[in-house]
Amino acid sequence: MSLNRRFTTLSLILITVNGTIGSAWLFAPLYAARIAGTAALVSWIIGGLITILIALTFAELSAFLPIAGGSARFPQLTHGGFTNFIMTWLTWLSYVTMPPIEVQATLQYAATYFPNLVHSVNTVTELSGHGLIWAVILMALFSLFNISSYKGLIRFNSILFTFKIAVIIIAITAIIHTQFISTNFGGLGQTLSKSGSWPAIFSALASGGVVFAFTGFKHGVELAGETRNPKSALPIAIVCSILICLALYIGLQIAFIGSLDSSMLKDGWEHLSFPGDTGPLVGIAGLLGISWLVKLLYADAVVSPAGAGFIYATSTARIVYGMSKNGDFPRLFSKTNTEGFPYWAVFLNFVLGLMLFLPFPGWQQMVEFLVSAAVIAYAVGPISLLCLRKQLPNAERPFRLKAAGFFCALAFYCCNLMNYWIGWETISKLGIAIVIGFVYLLARYFTNRVDRERFNLRAIIWVAPYLGGLVLMSYLGSFGGKGVIPFGWDFLVIGIFSLIILKLALATRLPDVQAQFDSYKAEHG
Repeated sequence: MSLNRRFTTLSLILITVNGTIGSAWLFAPLYAARIAGTAALVSWIIGGLITILIALTFAELSAFLPIAGGSARFPQLTHGGFTNFIMTWLTWLSYVTMPPIEVQATLQYAATYFPNLVHSVNTVTELSGHGLIWAVILMALFSLFNISSYKGLIRFNSILFTFKIAVIIIAITAIIHTQFISTNFGGLGQTLSKSGSWPAIFSALASGGVVFAFTGFKHGVELAGETRNPKSALPIAIVCSILICLALYIGLQIAFIGSLDSSMLKDGWEHLSFPGDTGPLVGIAGLLGISWLVKLLYADAVVSPAGAGFIYATSTARIVYGMSKNGDFPRLFSKTNTEGFPYWAVFLNFVLGLMLFLPFPGWQQMVEFLVSAAVIAYAVGPISLLCLRKQLPNAERPFRLKAAGFFCALAFYCCNLMNYWIGWETISKLGIAIVIGFVYLLARYFTNRVDRERFNLRAIIWVAPYLGGLVLMSYLGSFGGKGVIPFGWDFLVIGIFSLIILKLALATRLPDVQAQFDSYKAEHG
C-alpha cells in the first residue's frame, strides 16, 4: 500500500512548527546569551535567514518531486547510490537522534516533580533506571501514535501546537510585563562594531542552540509525498513555519535578556548564572515571583519536547522509507499498514533511538552530535536543485526559485560556514559515524545488494574532498581548532572551497535521469 496524500497547507505548517519548537526554546536563550551577550539577537536573525535560504532550495525540490522521504531520494536521482547513501546516512543519523533528545528533555524537566527519574554523574544529569523505563514508554508511545491513526496524528498535533505556542506567548508577555530592563540592550550597537564580537555571534549560532532550534524545518520536505496540492502547500508551509518560529525565538531572547538584573551580569555574560538556571526561563520566572508561570512553564517543558519528539518520529520513518525504496535498506522498511504508515520503519527508529540512550545519557551530548550531522546533510538541497535544473531543464516546476545559481551557491556556502562554526570538538566526533556508514555501504556493494549501474562511484570525486575538506578546515580553523586559519580569512577559504566542491558536484552528476524521474513520479502519482 502506498502513502496517502492527506496533509493540507495548514496541517503541514502545524506539524513543522510543532516539530521545530521542542526543547531548544527552553535552553537556547541562556546558552546563546552566555556566548554572545545581547548580540545573541543577531545570531537568531542570521540563523533564521540562513535557514530560510536553505529551506527555499528544498521547497523547489519538494514541489518539483513531492515524494516521501525526499532528503533520502534527491541525491539518488542526481548522483546515484554512492552519494545518496552518504548524505542520507547523515540525514538519518541527525533525525533519529531527535526523539531521544526530546525524551531526555521531557524526563529531565519532569524530574522536578519526580526526582527519581534522573541522577547526577560527575555533575552531569543523566537518566536513572526509572528514567530509562519511562524513556522506553515515551518512545513506544511516539511510535504507536505514528502507525495507528491519521486522524489521531492530526488531532494530537493540533492540541500540542495550540498549547505550546500559547505558553510561549504567555511567557514572553508575562516576563516583559513584570521586568524589562532596557539598559541591558544599550551596548548592542557598540558590541556589533567590534570585530572580536562576531566570532561569538557565529559561535552562538552554531553552539548556542540556534541551529538546533531550526532543524525541524525539513518536516515539510519529508512529508511532501503525503501533501495535497504540493505546488503551493510546500513552499508556503516551509517558509511560514520558519518565520513563525523565528518570531517566537526572538521574543523569548528579548524577554530573557530584558529580565536580567545587573547583579547577574557583574562577572560578564560568559559567567551568567542564577538560581534555577538549569531551566533558564523557569528560573527567571521564579526570581520574578511569577509562581503561576513557573508551574505553566514546567508543564510545557514536558509537553514541548514530547511534541517535537512525536513529530520527528513521523518524519524519521519517512527517511527510512525513502532509503528502503532506494535499496539502501531492506524492502521490509518500505511496507505500510492499512493507514498508509511505514510501520517497520517506525519500529527500526524506535529500537535505534533506545540504543542512543546508552552512549549519550545527557541532553547536551546528543544535541552536539545531531547538529554536526544535520548541517552537512543540508547541502543536499542546493546541490540537488542545481543538478536537476541541468538534468531535467524542461520538466515542470510548480515552485521555481529565482536566481537559483546565486542562491544555491550562497546556501551551500552558508551550510559549510555553519559546519565550521560548530567547532572542531564536535566535527571530529562525526568520523566514527561516517566510517560505519562506509563499511555498511561497501558490504552491500560487494554482496551485490546495490544497483551497480546507478551506484556512480565517480561521485567520490566530490564527496571525499567535501567531507575531508570540512574536517580539515575545522581542525585548522579558529573555532576550537589549531587557529592556522585566522578569523576573517576563514570566510574566504570556505568560500573558495565551496565553489570548487559545487563545480565538482555538478560535473559528476548522472547524465540521464529521465527514466528514474518518471518512476518516482509514477510511484507517487
